[in-house]
Amino acid sequence: MYSDLAQARAWNRPMLVFAGASAVLGVVAIVGMLVDHRMLGGAPVWAKPLKFAISGVLYGLTWAWLCSLVDRRQRTVRRASAVIVVLLGLELLLITGQVVRGRPSHFNVGTLFDATVYEIMATSIVVVWCGALVLTVLVLRSDIRDGARKLTVGLGAVISLVGVGLGALMTIPTGGQIAALEAGGNFHTLGTHTVGAPDGGPGLPLLGWSTTGGDLRIPHFVGMHGLQAMLLWYLVLGLLAARWSRFRLAAVRSSLVRIGAAGYAGLLVLLTWQAYRGQPITSPDGWTLAAFGVLVAGMAVAAAMALRRPVVSTVDNDVPEPVVAIPEPAGSAR
Repeated sequence: MYSDLAQARAWNRPMLVFAGASAVLGVVAIVGMLVDHRMLGGAPVWAKPLKFAISGVLYGLTWAWLCSLVDRRQRTVRRASAVIVVLLGLELLLITGQVVRGRPSHFNVGTLFDATVYEIMATSIVVVWCGALVLTVLVLRSDIRDGARKLTVGLGAVISLVGVGLGALMTIPTGGQIAALEAGGNFHTLGTHTVGAPDGGPGLPLLGWSTTGGDLRIPHFVGMHGLQAMLLWYLVLGLLAARWSRFRLAAVRSSLVRIGAAGYAGLLVLLTWQAYRGQPITSPDGWTLAAFGVLVAGMAVAAAMALRRPVVSTVDNDVPEPVVAIPEPAGSAR
């Protein structure tokens, strides 16, 4: 890992700037929560900017590092990263502006101005998704020596792209909203976080995830952070490789990376299924617990088989050094 960091090009500057700006917003949001006690949608009004700021720091730092690994088409990297940073920065600015006004930023179409803000953010995130796809392809086409590491980045990035895409599920109008549209009546929101309960009800502290119904923000958040989770799993494998030589085998580590990605993807499916059944994350039913148990057991069996399977391979000395921490990317918990 040290050699990779030493040989890599300078970390992507636009992403670093975005991470720094997000950190500043995070401080502002914390101060805001201390001095401004307004509530919005059942949560402190400054909770959303704080969540997005934390995600911005993680996202910027991770992609600043990943972009430094690209060994070709640096102009495309700079352009794509600049577009992503500008649009994500605009989203943070609009969210904060709506907080100052005491208005919801997402799904709010109560006035022409609010609807315009929401439309800009919805369009921006689509462009950001496309930019992240471009960067993902460029990273995967680069010369990353360790096959397990390349798998980690690739599978994690794909899961993250799926997670961001799951945000579109929250923009689908509810039955009541469709009825209001068809009747030509007044309506103030279009889309919803919660299934089986109204938005703004009881929720987890800070995160705001519903404790009375299913919440589509959960699979969105978990999926969006798939890249961070996979990088963390890769570091765990590095810690294990430092103690047991079996984990230094390239084929074993690659298999364990695939198993980790499959398990994480399965968790993403499970959380989406749970949310669509209107079930709170805090109150899983028997079916949810059974499915989770099968998922965990399947991963454990697959990992055991990977470790026990005869492998014709030399020990791979290019394993991650556990003392180096890789920053997480982010998206945002909406």
